[in-house]
Amino acid sequence: MNLRHIAIYFLLMFSCVCAYAQKSSISGNVVDAANDSVLFRATVQLLKTDTTFVGGVLTDDMGRFEIKVDAPGKYILKVSNMGYLERMHDVVVSAGRKTDAGSIKLEQSVTLLGEAVVTANVPKVVVQEDTFVYNAAAYRVAEGSAIEELVKKLPGARIEEDGTVTINGKQVKKFMLDGREFMGGDVQNGLKNLPADIVDKIKSYDEKSDLAKLTGIDDGNEVTVLDFTVKKEMKKGFNVNTNVGYGTHDRYAGRFMGARFYGDLRYTLISNMNNTGNGGKRRSKMTGLNINYEKRDKLKIDGGIRWNHSDNDNWSRSSVESFVNQTGAFSNSENQNYSRSDGWNANMKLEWKPDTMTTITFRPSFNYSMNDGRGFSSSASYKEDPYIYVDDPLSEEGIGVMDDNGLMVNRRRNKSLSNGSNWSTGASLQFFRKLNSKGRNIALNGNINYGKGNNKSLSASNVHFYLVQDMFGNDSTYQTNRYNVSPSDNVSYSLRATYTEPLLKNVFLQMSYQYQYSHSMSDRKTYNFERIAEEAWNDIMNGYRDWNSMFELFEQPLEYYLDEDLSRYAEHNNYNHNINVQLRVVDEKYNLNAGIVVRPQRSHLIQDYWGMLVDTVRTVTNISPTVNFRYRFSKFSDIKFTYRGSTSQPSITSMLDITDDSNPLYISKGNPGLKPSFTSNINLNFKSHAMKHQRNITAGARFSTTRNSISNMVTYDEKTGGRTTQPQNINGNWNGSLNFSFNTSIDTSGVWTVGTDSRVNYDHYVSYINLNNDASSEKNVTHSTSFRENIWGNFRNDWLDVGVHASVNYNMTRNMLQSNNNMDTWRYSYGMDVDIKAPWGMSFWTSINQSSRRGYNEKSMNTDELIWNMQISQSFLKKKALKLMLEFKDILREQSNFSRSINANSRNDTEYNTINSYVMLKVQYKMNVFGGKKARREARSEG
Repeated sequence: MNLRHIAIYFLLMFSCVCAYAQKSSISGNVVDAANDSVLFRATVQLLKTDTTFVGGVLTDDMGRFEIKVDAPGKYILKVSNMGYLERMHDVVVSAGRKTDAGSIKLEQSVTLLGEAVVTANVPKVVVQEDTFVYNAAAYRVAEGSAIEELVKKLPGARIEEDGTVTINGKQVKKFMLDGREFMGGDVQNGLKNLPADIVDKIKSYDEKSDLAKLTGIDDGNEVTVLDFTVKKEMKKGFNVNTNVGYGTHDRYAGRFMGARFYGDLRYTLISNMNNTGNGGKRRSKMTGLNINYEKRDKLKIDGGIRWNHSDNDNWSRSSVESFVNQTGAFSNSENQNYSRSDGWNANMKLEWKPDTMTTITFRPSFNYSMNDGRGFSSSASYKEDPYIYVDDPLSEEGIGVMDDNGLMVNRRRNKSLSNGSNWSTGASLQFFRKLNSKGRNIALNGNINYGKGNNKSLSASNVHFYLVQDMFGNDSTYQTNRYNVSPSDNVSYSLRATYTEPLLKNVFLQMSYQYQYSHSMSDRKTYNFERIAEEAWNDIMNGYRDWNSMFELFEQPLEYYLDEDLSRYAEHNNYNHNINVQLRVVDEKYNLNAGIVVRPQRSHLIQDYWGMLVDTVRTVTNISPTVNFRYRFSKFSDIKFTYRGSTSQPSITSMLDITDDSNPLYISKGNPGLKPSFTSNINLNFKSHAMKHQRNITAGARFSTTRNSISNMVTYDEKTGGRTTQPQNINGNWNGSLNFSFNTSIDTSGVWTVGTDSRVNYDHYVSYINLNNDASSEKNVTHSTSFRENIWGNFRNDWLDVGVHASVNYNMTRNMLQSNNNMDTWRYSYGMDVDIKAPWGMSFWTSINQSSRRGYNEKSMNTDELIWNMQISQSFLKKKALKLMLEFKDILREQSNFSRSINANSRNDTEYNTINSYVMLKVQYKMNVFGGKKARREARSEG
């Protein structure tokens, strides 16, 4: 054998060794089929075709896995996770290559027994990583209820009077259905327009941005969502759910939902009309179409179009105490407002994966709205609390008593008319590309938005000053009549590039740069008709868009009344650069995200107002550090710490040295010396779930403080009751809260459950107050402490559900300048709910609740209300498709309409004209038509 043969022999041997050393592998990721959320520590096993075990791993924090394979060939991936259906996935492995299995989606396990669903031992809530999963079957609501009523039952959930939804202390910003955006994610539309009986599970979690989902690195743009999973039997063929009702006081309600499932395509049509809303007499209508299409691992399309109409008749009465001087400043107002609006909204999300390494996301949107309004108001200000002297401070008799006692400051009557239209359109495009399987990737983003508006408004006001005399020694009065025409124009766009580099196996560095530009223009024309007396306005402007009756008052053409000083032109351009560096560390037990954002900003303002032409440029730099750390004790228990710091610059208009006294009761001044403020937000959250006992524990702490906070210094004129405000930097504003929630089953079958929810909030408000135009100002501090405790218990079997609850809310307010008016208010509530289901299809539901208020200055606010609601329903036809329901709301007619808000400068108590007590007869019809002859035969055989 010569040397040449020996060399060839060794070369072949070396090639074989190298080929053997370069093993094949299989990689992929495991996600929830409902919402594409990653499944951490899911079990992935590799089997031969004869099911012989080859190897296995657990998925990492991003749901990813990789298994080394010794020999090429055909294999089976067996994927499983607690609470999900097991899935088998066929794969073919090539020699020396990495095989990408893509995204493997697991369906949640649900057991249905025809019409009978076993619910007695259904866990109320299960914690899966960062997700709270609530079983809808464990929370019974009255037949025909909307999803909103179901959410009110969830532990830790709260719906405020303005419709804001919070859960576990976080505000819900997006509504989803089966993991997909529904009607653009609008929370209130989703809660009010979809029926509760279609829901199987409710998930609450923080959804990351489109980019963060792909890279796994937190960019701080997460939002809290409620994601509703539809029952499986309603995801086939065609189904309809309709509910209509009419009752006393002309109350009515109608709701329709129709869904069509056709392969990978789903159409959902919803419609709603009612006049049973809160916050006044409100009539609303809504119709929307939502379309979802999904070609697994290739293409997703979620889109919708929606029309909303509202017609409102709102009456309100407010009592306000302003903390602006040491003797107090009190005011009352009564408002009657009529308004109507129409809005159209269209949006879409398209996600395309041309290959396993590339994802393209496109989001276009369009909005158009029209609105009309007209209103009447009466208000007055006093030196002392008027309820000490009279019961009705705004009546002629009440005004007379206060005037006789020398306690009147001013009185104002106002009439208004408005009309406007606005539209906007925009789109965003994101390109994401994996550069390897280790985490290296790049993303490019761009978005553009454009909008226009045209709004008109008229205000006619008469003010009577009781402490200011005219040249003849009489009380001073003045009349202001102003008509504003305000066109506006807005455009913005941004470009962003992001790069992620794996530094080590579990350490990633992300760098991004974003450029943002925005332009806004408004050109308000103000017409002044001060010489027209108050009496001239009494019989005009009594209908929407009644502009002609106003023009008939003028002796001159409209342009003659143009006030150049009060008119305002403003053009604002912003140029922002965002430089972001984030470091992520991933471990089996913990996750760490830390980074910093630097934002150089240049603002250019051109303004012509009060005879001053301003052309100014400001350049600033904002710095925002972030830290996000989570430690897992187990799959069902973890603790999370979050810190976010942010710099906020004062608006450029607030820094202009201009005094705006167009309204003598509300004068504003700019402050060229304003400094940027820096806010630190710290959150610490713990949660734990014990599956065996259906036990959940959550606890949290939140703290926020602001350095150089921007607060309005208020100068109060005790003679006119007018206020002059000027922004000032101030330190000492901070707030914090603690919360604890616990619920558990007290028996092995889950028939008996108990729970508690405790929350404590403290707010330290600081503001400046300047008395009687004195050069010096005083620091005013308001301490506001609130405590809320809620306990509940529940017994549940197949035909009976009984729940009892009790709560107490305590609010303590301490004001440094007005210690004699410190307040301690209490709200107590206790009651029970009963739901009985008879075997012949009849249901009886009732709720009775005692609510009491104490500690309010106005005696009428200290109330005891026994609220009793009831509903009786009877089902008819096969599968209970038809239901007749008789609903009784506030049977004893004791529910009031009251709200309170407190800040550093004032306390505001407001009462509305909502109709709460009525009786309504409702009819509900549900129809399910399953697709295909085979499916229909199976449905009939199951029935």
